[in-house]
Amino acid sequence: MSKNPAIVWFRRDLRLKDNPALTAGVESGRPLILLFIDETDAERITGAAKKVWLHYSLRSLRNDIESKGGKLLIRQGPAEAILDEIIEQSGAEAVFWNRRYEADSIERDSHIKSSLTARGLNVETFNGSLLTEPWEIKPKSGGDYFKVFTPYWRAASHIIGPRIAQHPPLEVPKKLDCYKSNIGSDEIDWLPKNLDWDDKIITDWEPGEAGAHKKLKTFLDGHVEDYEDERNIPSNKSGTSRLSPHLSAGEISPRQIWQAAKDSGKTVDKFLSEIGWREFSYVLLYHNPKLATDNFKPEYDTIDWRDDEGGYDAWTKGQTGYPFVDAGMRELWQTGWMHNRVRMITASFLIKHMLIDWRKGEDWFWDTLLEADPAANSASWQWVAGTGADAAPYFRVFNPFSQGEKFDKSGDYIREFVPELKNLSNKYIHQPWTAPNHILAQAGVKLGENYPEPIVEHKAARERVLAAYKEARGS
Repeated sequence: MSKNPAIVWFRRDLRLKDNPALTAGVESGRPLILLFIDETDAERITGAAKKVWLHYSLRSLRNDIESKGGKLLIRQGPAEAILDEIIEQSGAEAVFWNRRYEADSIERDSHIKSSLTARGLNVETFNGSLLTEPWEIKPKSGGDYFKVFTPYWRAASHIIGPRIAQHPPLEVPKKLDCYKSNIGSDEIDWLPKNLDWDDKIITDWEPGEAGAHKKLKTFLDGHVEDYEDERNIPSNKSGTSRLSPHLSAGEISPRQIWQAAKDSGKTVDKFLSEIGWREFSYVLLYHNPKLATDNFKPEYDTIDWRDDEGGYDAWTKGQTGYPFVDAGMRELWQTGWMHNRVRMITASFLIKHMLIDWRKGEDWFWDTLLEADPAANSASWQWVAGTGADAAPYFRVFNPFSQGEKFDKSGDYIREFVPELKNLSNKYIHQPWTAPNHILAQAGVKLGENYPEPIVEHKAARERVLAAYKEARGS
C-alpha cells in the first residue's frame, strides 16, 4: 500500500543540495509535495528588490526540480491556510521545513507545528541556513549570548570546523518522486511594472543554485587570498564574493561555503569571518526580536532625529552632492547591490551627516537590496549608528571624501555611477565644489544644475551629530 505524501516547504532554502528538509522528505520514502508559499501574513513584507530576485530564483529552482523528475508548487496567501488546504486535498501525513529565526516567523511556525502535530501529522524542522543555532554559542563567563563579535566568532569557529568535517554538506537527491495530483499552483509575477530595472539583474546576476556555485568558484579560484585588502575597493568587481543575494535566498548554504573555502587550500579566514558576521547578526536578532525597530542600546532612544524628507529623498536618489555617497546609492538603485565599504559610508552619511533616524535607512535597504537579510540588515545599520551590539563608537563619523580618496583613488567607481563628474580629474572628483570655475566648466559640471551642491557641510554636520549623541547619553 502506497504511503500518503509528505510536504517539503521551501522558504529561504531555494536549493537541492545541502537542504536538510528536502533530504528528510526524500528519506521518508513518501511521495513529495514540494511547496513554496509567498506568505501574505508575514509581519514584514519582502522588499521589492528581493521579490525580483525570488522571481528568477524560483524559476531556477523549478527547473532544477523538474530535471530530477519533480514539480514545484507555488502558492500565495497565509501559510497555515495553504498548508491546511493542501493537506486536505492530498492526505499528506508529514511536513518538513528549515527553520527561520525572526520572532514573527518563530511564532507562526511554532503555531503551525503544534496544530499539525495535534492532528497526527509528523512535523520535522531543521537548521538549513546557519552554521550554528543562534542560541547555541554562549560565553563561558555567563549570559545567554555574546554581544561582541570577535569572542563570539572565536568560540563559534572552534565548533563549526569539526562539525562540518564530521557532517559534510548533504548531496543532491538523485531523484524526486512527487505526488501526482491536480493541486493548483499560482503563477506569481514579482517583476516591477513599467520599469526595466529587473533587466539589470539579468545582466549582472544569475539567480539560482547554479549561479551561486559559479560565484563561489570564481571567487575562490581568484581573489580570495587578497580579500582583506581588495574587499575595500568598490571599483574592483572581483574583490568581494558577491554571494550575499544567493546566500539570503538559500541558493547556497553557509556550510557549503565553509567547506569549499577550507578545501581551496587558500587563506580564507578573513572571508569566512564575514560569514561569521551574518551568523552573529542572527544571534543578535534571535535574542533581540525588535532589532530592526528598537535601539539595542536604549540610552540612544532620546536622540532628536531630524525630520527632513527632502534630504532623505536626495540620499535615496544619490543626489547629496557627495560623489562617493551618491555613487553608492545609485549603484544600489541600479543593481540591487552595494559594495560593503560604501554601505558603511552611505549609512553613516544618512545617520551622522543628515541626523536622520537609522531605521529609515534600514527600511530603504530592505526594499532595494537583493539580499535584504532580516538579521544582517538591522544589525549592520545599528552598528553604523552606534546604537547596536559591538557597535562602531557613536563618535565615529566617516568622512565621505577622505574615504573616497582612500578607497577610490582613481575615481573609477564614481565615474561609473556618477557620470556627470566623469571628466573631472582625480584631484577634484571627490570634492567637486573645491574645483575652480574654469575646471568645472571644462569638465561640463554645473554645480547646482547638473550635479548638486553638498547637501550639508561636513564639519558642521559632525559637530551637530556629536552634540545630539552626547545629549542623548547625558554626557
